[in-house]
Amino acid sequence: MSRVDRYKHIHEKSRPAEHKKTFNPRKSMGEHREEEPEELAESLQEPVYEDSYTEDSRRRERRHQTDSGGGNGSDQPPRGKKDKKPKKKRKKSKTKRFFKWLVILLILLFAYSTVMFLKGKSAAEHDDSLPQEKVETFNGVKSSNGAKNILILGSDTRGEDAGRADTIMVLQLNGPSKKPKLISFMRDTFVDIPGVGPNKINAAYAYGGAELVRETLKQNFNLDTKYYAKVDFQSFEKIVDSMFPKGVKIDAEKSLNLDGVDIEKGQQVMDGHVLLQYARFRMDEEGDFGRVRRQQQVMSAVMSQMKNPMTLLRTPESLGKLVGYMSTDVPVSFMLTNGPSLLIKGKAGVESLSVPVPDSWNFGESSYAGSILEVDEQKNADAIEKFLNE
Repeated sequence: MSRVDRYKHIHEKSRPAEHKKTFNPRKSMGEHREEEPEELAESLQEPVYEDSYTEDSRRRERRHQTDSGGGNGSDQPPRGKKDKKPKKKRKKSKTKRFFKWLVILLILLFAYSTVMFLKGKSAAEHDDSLPQEKVETFNGVKSSNGAKNILILGSDTRGEDAGRADTIMVLQLNGPSKKPKLISFMRDTFVDIPGVGPNKINAAYAYGGAELVRETLKQNFNLDTKYYAKVDFQSFEKIVDSMFPKGVKIDAEKSLNLDGVDIEKGQQVMDGHVLLQYARFRMDEEGDFGRVRRQQQVMSAVMSQMKNPMTLLRTPESLGKLVGYMSTDVPVSFMLTNGPSLLIKGKAGVESLSVPVPDSWNFGESSYAGSILEVDEQKNADAIEKFLNE
């Protein structure tokens, strides 16, 4: 044993027993931790925020969460994702705005139409060049199919025809088909006029006005009419010129001359005066049959050319003049309700029927009425009912 070893041996023996145990720092620390309270251990597990964690730090943290697309630290949606809920709100907002402007537009259109209608009506009523028409007594009845048919009378105030109706038509606007339908009656049709007896149908107006014409149509053809409208030829010219300043395009079926007006066959544009002569002409082999067909052609041409935007703008004023110039009991509310349908569906023309229908009549002579058309009333009544209900 060396001197150093002996020295260590002697030194170890001289130490007290409690100091002989070696020091283990890890074991000592573990024992110390076992002695700590549970509350202290739990508090050590919670994060401890220093005073240096300021509001700026919080903002930076929220900004970092937003940029990285995670967390709920911002009210804005993460980038790259669509916010569907606000999009629905925007869509609803656009729809609401559209309907709002639509209502405003309709109100303005109604106001414009009303003002122009009253303007046209006033101008016609104060036109001293034409005699004023008075509204007649008319006990109109709604049709069995629910339609409010309009009896249209055109008066010819010339010579021997004074007081008679040169034109007798029935217009249906609001029937089952919702299409404009027009029935024309030959003025030489021989019928039984209530309270008068057998005579030409156009004589009914001379004997009792529009009301007696209504009763005659009901008794002979079982045809009801709710309203009436009577217009003279001069008023017709003014109305056409007001509605179509450049004229009405029409295909003349033949060359003809009436009251100094020459009309060539073929496509052309006619003003109110020429158009009237074309519709009135009957000095040929067809007589009243050709005249009625041309009247229906004129009505169809006028309706089909209503689609022109400028014509639509002039229509309220022209309608006002129409009411002012003629004698009628058609309420303005009916015109406003059924006018759009007439303009829209009338573009394709007007469906028409002529009475008497084929194979239901014969030429005849009357000692007091002259040349007449003897008709099968039941066959014509059936044809009228079928036509209006199709």
